Amino acid sequence: MGSIMKMEAALLALPLVVSILYRENTFLSFLIPMVLLFGFGFFLTRKKLTNQAIYAKEGLVLVGISWIVISLFGSLPFIISGEIPHVVDAFFETVSGFTTTGASILMNVETMTKGMLFWRSLTHWIGGMGVLVFVLALMPQTNGRSIYVLKAESPGPQVGKLTSKVRHTARILYGIYIALTITQIILLAFKIPLFDSIVHSFATAGTGGFSILNQSVGGYNSVYVEVVVTVFMLLFGTNFTLFYFILIGDIKKVFKNEEFKWYVGIVVVAVVLVTINLIHIYGNIAESLRYSSFQVASIITTTGFATVDFNTWPSFSKIILVSLMFVGASAGSTGGGMKVSRIILYVKSLFKEIRYSIRPREISTVKFNHKAVEPVIMEGLIGYLIAYIAIIVVGVLILSIEDHDLVTNFTAIIATFNNVGPGLNIVGPVGNYAVFSNLSKITLSIVMLAGRLEIFPILILFSPFTWKKN
Repeated sequence: MGSIMKMEAALLALPLVVSILYRENTFLSFLIPMVLLFGFGFFLTRKKLTNQAIYAKEGLVLVGISWIVISLFGSLPFIISGEIPHVVDAFFETVSGFTTTGASILMNVETMTKGMLFWRSLTHWIGGMGVLVFVLALMPQTNGRSIYVLKAESPGPQVGKLTSKVRHTARILYGIYIALTITQIILLAFKIPLFDSIVHSFATAGTGGFSILNQSVGGYNSVYVEVVVTVFMLLFGTNFTLFYFILIGDIKKVFKNEEFKWYVGIVVVAVVLVTINLIHIYGNIAESLRYSSFQVASIITTTGFATVDFNTWPSFSKIILVSLMFVGASAGSTGGGMKVSRIILYVKSLFKEIRYSIRPREISTVKFNHKAVEPVIMEGLIGYLIAYIAIIVVGVLILSIEDHDLVTNFTAIIATFNNVGPGLNIVGPVGNYAVFSNLSKITLSIVMLAGRLEIFPILILFSPFTWKKN
């Protein structure tokens, strides 16, 4: 925890430098949180622990508490500067940033200072790959059981090491992440200002969706920008292990990967269907393809950028987009949602049960990438689905206390839980979450954290069993 707090303090130096470069009067807004974080961080790390082993329970608890703590301290610059004066609003915005959700309470983002905009987007970039994965990559030594931290923070049903050491795995992941981010910054800088290209690349890399324009990426009205962002949204929504295979020259594994083939297939089918459905609105295939491909990529990768108000689209297209919110990106990517790998396993499990009902004596197993899936993983998927549905139901019920329509409440929960950002109606791409009460915003903040951390690191914090010694 101490290391994580010192890391966040160091990161706050970056927006502080940006504020100085743009001669903005927000120096203390970043300095005060930095001092507090460094102070608490050094206090917590003043003694070396005799037992540094991290087991499953410690990994889950550490991840859950850490994300709450960094969000609380990360909201201080907004509060101190007065740019988001209300504590709950600032916490909501910061949680939305770190969890790469992109849901916002800001009515006019273009009035914010450059330093605050940079910090807002930087939270996306850090949260995309994982705060603790970042710390593991920087630590000189890590215990072998740190894999439990990696598993607790990384999205998807299966997480493993690329090398024998967790620290090396974390460094490889962040190396790929940084390389892709820099490439996108360079490509965008050909068309838009450097600052704009940096913050939008941060938001794309983390599949977060915070923009510095009220009209999001659509504000540039540039086909070039939209194509670059679309391509990189899809890249960051891909399992990063596949990029590692490309680096070591094992490209065959990429094209043999079952999740990757499903991921590409879902995107292609969704784009074709939405394009056909929009032709009567935009008048030609080219314009329909332009907007449908961007929004499909934005929603399935849970980035949340927008180039048009898809609230005005036909119901068929909106249903496809909402369905993609559930699917989400690939496991091991920076995207949210249920993950394509889980969808594959659920579909295969369904067909297995159908076969079993016809042939009860037949012994069959669910296979993924030509390997049998262990029963413990399938049991975990069932538990995940139960928790997933329960959180949606409870979340919608809490939001329904307010006098908003069902579509708004339902898509608000779906969009925040799956870390997408924009929903439909009031919380659509041209709306925001400012209309909700403090209770609803706190609920949505918890839902965002649960969605980003695959539910259980947050749920176990409320379990009495977690805090028992044995």
